[in-house]
This record gives sequence, C-alpha cells and structure tokens, in this order.
Amino acid sequence: MSGKHYKGPEVSCCIKYFIFGFNVIFWFLGITFLGIGLWAWNEKGVLSNISSITDLGGFDPVWLFLVVGGVMFILGFAGCIGALRENTFLLKFFSVFLGIIFFLELTAGVLAFVFKDWIKDQLYFFINNNIRAYRDDIDLQNLIDFTQEYWQCCGAFGADDWNLNIYFNCTDSNASRERCGVPFSCCTKDPAEDVINTQCGYDARQKPVSGISSCCLAQRVLEELLNLHGDAVLSSSLVKEVDQQIVIYTKGCVPQFEKWLQDNLTIVAGIFIGIALLQIFGICLAQNLVSDIEAVRASW
Repeated sequence: MSGKHYKGPEVSCCIKYFIFGFNVIFWFLGITFLGIGLWAWNEKGVLSNISSITDLGGFDPVWLFLVVGGVMFILGFAGCIGALRENTFLLKFFSVFLGIIFFLELTAGVLAFVFKDWIKDQLYFFINNNIRAYRDDIDLQNLIDFTQEYWQCCGAFGADDWNLNIYFNCTDSNASRERCGVPFSCCTKDPAEDVINTQCGYDARQKPVSGISSCCLAQRVLEELLNLHGDAVLSSSLVKEVDQQIVIYTKGCVPQFEKWLQDNLTIVAGIFIGIALLQIFGICLAQNLVSDIEAVRASW
C-alpha cells in the first residue's frame, strides 16, 4: 500500500449549517407572523365566519402578517430542512422561490420608476378607498391614524378627502357628531398636552379661527402668503386652508409620502440594495450546497 488516501468531494459544513441556522430564525419569524395574523382574525371573528373576509371595503392590515409570514415560513422551512437533510429538491426550491421574489421586487422597482404617475393615482385611489372603510375595521383605523400622525398629513391629497367617509362628510343629511370633522390623527399636536384629545377633529373643516393666539397665527400665515402672491387676491379655499392649519394638518398623505421618500432616498435605496444582496447571497449559498451534495453523490 502506498499510504496515500484519496480524499473525495465533501459537503461544506460551514455553508450547510449557516443556511440551516439562518433559516431556522427565518422559519420561527414566519410562524410568529402567521400566529399574530391568525390571532388578530380570531379576535375579529373572521375565523368563525370566513365569508366576512370579503366584507371589509378597505385593506385589512392582517393580510400583511399572513402573506409575509407565509412566505417566510415556506422559505425558512425549505432552507432549514433542505440544508439539514441535504435535500437537493428543497434547496433548489429555496433558490428558485428566492429568485422569483428577487425578480418581482426588481420588476416592481422598475415599473414604479417608469410609471410614477400611475403609481401615484393608484396610491390616491387606495388611500381614499380605505378612508371610506375607516370605521369598519379597528386594525385599518390604527394603520391610517399611524400614517397620518407619522407623516403629519390628512387624507390622500387634503383634509376634504374625508368627505368620502359617511361619518365625516359635510352633507346636511349626515347626523354624525363627527360631521365635517376629521380623525384625531389629523390634528396638529400641542407639546403641552400629555393626553391625546380624540375629539380634537370635531368640526375641524368648518371651524372658524377663534382666540387671540389663533388670530395672530392666522395673521402671520396670511402675511406670508401675501408676500408670496403679491397683490393677488386670496381665494376662499386658500383662506379656509389657512384657517384649518391652526387645528389640523392640511397636506395630503400622498405628497407627504413623496417628500419623505425624497428626503430619505439614500436610506430607502440602501435598505432595498441590502435586501437584494442578501437574497443573491442566499441563492448562491444554496446553489453551492446543492453542487457539493451532487458531487458527493456522484462519487459514490
């Protein structure tokens, strides 16, 4: 015997257990998201009456947890079990599924850039559709309130978009106490207030400016507008907007979102690039592990 030992191809333990460990975390996160979504539906009685899923006119935020959780669960399961058991079918499924997600994200990004106006119209339609259903679902209500508070906006393009909601519209036939008002999340915040005034939006769209401080504030705003417009006559809608600015946010959420996106473009782009690189890295690792497994099997 020569004393030399032939060393055949091996499966990389580093790659194998890195994929396994990463996907275990991903898998449990998916289970958590699914659990939260199902719990929320159970609390709202959806699980006992599945047909009620289609009753909500707006967007149910629970769908985010279910869809994201479902995708994470499937990817985590395929990557985790595929790596641990050296199952090439599950690993290839993991790579293809991750590749499809990456392709869809890339396509969505390109289309959003090319068809910006169409995306803007769809966002406007989406927000207004959810304004109509504001009181129909507590999760949707919380999502809209968070959005309006975070971006300091009201409605899609302005506070008057709340005329689309049966409780807030200004029609004479509306007997609601919230008539011609807006949700509390549209109200400008007073730093001195410790407790949120949930009734601050009542009559906000027909409220006259009152009080010395309000008058002074309105006068300063009007002076600034006069400086901008010169001797131009201020329209009644512009005066109304100045009047409303004292009580509520008058800018719409669509233009505020656009402004936020422009101000944070570097951060948003960095996050998306980081996610894309992680996906490509995951695909490469999975394919590398598949090649190792197939090479070992071929040497048998």
